[in-house]
Amino acid sequence: MSVDNNTFHIIASFISAFIIVWISVPSIVIVAKTKHLFDEPEERSSHKTNVPILGGLAIFAGFILSSNLWINPEQIQGFQHIIAATVILFFVGIKDDILVTAPFTKLAGQLIAALVIVMLGDIRLTSLHGFFGIEGINYFWSFIISILTILAIINGFNFIDGIDGLSASIGIITLGAFGYWFFSVGEFQYTILSVSMIGALFAFFLYNVFGEKNKIFMGDTGSLIIGLLLSIMVIHFNEMNIDKSRIFSIYPAPAVSFGVLIIPLFDTLRVVFIRLFTGKSFLEPDKNHLHHQLLELGLSHMQVTMIISVVNVFFIYLVFSLSSFISIRRLLLIILIIALLLSYIPPLILWRRGKHEK
Repeated sequence: MSVDNNTFHIIASFISAFIIVWISVPSIVIVAKTKHLFDEPEERSSHKTNVPILGGLAIFAGFILSSNLWINPEQIQGFQHIIAATVILFFVGIKDDILVTAPFTKLAGQLIAALVIVMLGDIRLTSLHGFFGIEGINYFWSFIISILTILAIINGFNFIDGIDGLSASIGIITLGAFGYWFFSVGEFQYTILSVSMIGALFAFFLYNVFGEKNKIFMGDTGSLIIGLLLSIMVIHFNEMNIDKSRIFSIYPAPAVSFGVLIIPLFDTLRVVFIRLFTGKSFLEPDKNHLHHQLLELGLSHMQVTMIISVVNVFFIYLVFSLSSFISIRRLLLIILIIALLLSYIPPLILWRRGKHEK
């Protein structure tokens, strides 16, 4: 059975990224322990012991090296700018993991990375796909919406990095969804881009969840670059679906994108509204995230990660299943209603449990 060149590169990108992370993590753990680069437990922490950080360094290395090895840069627009933006966020994240960066400084770094993608790479949203009757948009609104989309996804993904395995599993699932669609339509370079990160995340996941001697966290370094890559996937996915004559084209592409990224995006929206109505600063951390509430129910990290991952898979199946016969607004409404109802289950159980104990 012969394997075509594209399929070989896709498989090789996964294997090489996995191997790079698998080999590098033990050395990074030794350095982190030697230099006392730990994530120390605090009030909001879900772990009880010091855990080495800088797992994002391994993820970055696996992704960058693997994608550069197997991607043909002539067949993917702005590839050098994608790499440049990833490097920018790598330095932003590594500084925050080691020294702790002020929120606005970190946001400034994210903005610079977004500008590299949109202005230099010209990777941007150019259509709203008929949402509110709007199709094509001019450069100004394309620029604004694209920058906000990138920042929202980066920060949304950064916010869910709170327990073992969650960020890695959601990254694998969401990148897998986009990567599979790109493979279906022949966008093999974007498939390789997705799979390179998936391979890196899979190796990291094993250390993060099952590691004892070499247990490690990804830190902001990892979550920021995963969020950046997902934002690029969303933009390209929506741009590919402007032409409805393409095979496997999806009319409500913006709504499908939101459904694929339901966990980081909806959880962020929910927490922002909670902070708004309680008078707290948007930048002030709290324990209102979905994974914190599930932990309060007495579930383990693995159980919480599995539950949230299954929910994410359900939403991906739902949006792709409904995408062929439903409008953007109706699909978004369905997504939001289901997500809202599901989000009330943990606090409702906690409330009933507290009431029963009284």
